[in-house]
Order: sequence, then structure tokens, then C-alpha cells
Amino acid sequence: MKKVLITGGASGIGYAIARAFHHDGALVYVCDIDAAALERAARELPGLLTLRCTVGERHEVTAMVGDAAQRMEGLDVLVNCAGIGGPTAPVQELDPGDWDAVIRVNLTGTFDVTRAAIPHLIGSDCGVVINLSSAAGRYGYANRSAYSATKWALIGFTKTLSIELGTQGIRVNAIAPGAVAGERAERVFQGRAQLSGRTIEAEKLLGLANQSLKELVDPDHIAALAVFLASDAGRSISGQVLPVDGDMHRA
Repeated sequence: MKKVLITGGASGIGYAIARAFHHDGALVYVCDIDAAALERAARELPGLLTLRCTVGERHEVTAMVGDAAQRMEGLDVLVNCAGIGGPTAPVQELDPGDWDAVIRVNLTGTFDVTRAAIPHLIGSDCGVVINLSSAAGRYGYANRSAYSATKWALIGFTKTLSIELGTQGIRVNAIAPGAVAGERAERVFQGRAQLSGRTIEAEKLLGLANQSLKELVDPDHIAALAVFLASDAGRSISGQVLPVDGDMHRA
């Protein structure tokens, strides 16, 4: 039975990944900042282990990873999914505090979780790290500079980790979702509409015009890829960025 830790796993993409691993028979531990969402996830997925944790707070992260490894008696798979989008604004109007907050959670938080998890992953015979990047980590993303910067950085972090940990048999990959169906995408389209003066529906059509498959990505498709990457079928895949974005041409 695989032992899986997922940050930001109580809702959205993180919850879809937690549900997929749970259905695959794994022992799953989820942390999230949203206590109500954690309670809901625990009700829906019997046996799910949960803890409220702010990934942007280093002391909470250290305690959370230790708790996960103790309660699961080890760790095989780490999925870094926790992240925030930050405001939709051009660089010259972006509050430096908002920039700092996005960097702290998306990039430094991922570093903190991974750094604490590595000793436990080394003790596994099937160690895997999966980082959630984004299409914003493959293209420039107007008015989302902090978010895009962190998602580009996570790709460099992923490749570096794959080199460092490969000698330990640990595989590290990144998944780069495009526009994913759910509340977060709705907020992004709303932010774009406020800036442009267009309707939200018009912004959705413009967004889908940038990809070959004219539909938002189903979170379950991202989750299925995560399970595959952690499986024996993915044992030769490491240091890669795998887009799930309907063949997006630009962000």
C-alpha cells in the first residue's frame, strides 16, 4: 500500500488527486488550510488522514510532514499541490506584499515540504515527488506575474530534484495543468473580465481559443496522471514536465 502525502488536498485539483490515490488503494494523508474542506474530504473518503496546515508557515510544515510520516509509518509519494493565485494586476500595480505571499506559499512552501519529506522518501523503495506547476510555468501570463514566476521556478526545482534524488531511486516530475474546470478557473475568468470590460463568458471563449481542445481540463484527468506517475508503469519517467492543457498554445 502506497503512502501518499498531498498538500492542498482538500479541494480542487488536490482533492481530485487525493480521491484518485484513495480509490487506487493508497493510504492518503492530506493537509490544507481549509478546516471545513478537510472535514468534508474525510467524510467522503473513509480512512483519509488529515491535518490543517498553512504551507506558507515553515514551522507548521515541518510538524505536518513529521506527523504524516509517523501516522502512515513512512512516505512513498509526495504531491505538492498547495498554492495560491494572487491578484490579477500588472506588475506596476502589484502590491509587494501580494508578491511575497505568492512566493512564500507556492515556491518556498513547496521547498519546505519537500525538504522535510526527502529523508522519509529515501526510506521508501518507490519514492516519488510530483509538483504541480501550470501552463503559466510554460508561457508568460499577463497580469499574473507572481503566480507565473513561481510556476516557472517549480519546473527548475523539479529538474534539479530529479538529478539530486535520482541516485536514491526517487523520481521527480511536474504536472502543468491548463485551464481547469472549477472555482479557481471561474475566479481567473472573473478577474480577466474586470480588467478587460468583457463578460466572463467572453473571457472563457477567448481562453479556450488558445488551445486545440475546446474545453476546460477535468481535474480527474490530472489526478489520473499523478497516479500513473507514481505507479510501476512510470518508473522510467523523471525530470519531466507533463502538460494537461488541451494543447494550449499560450496562457
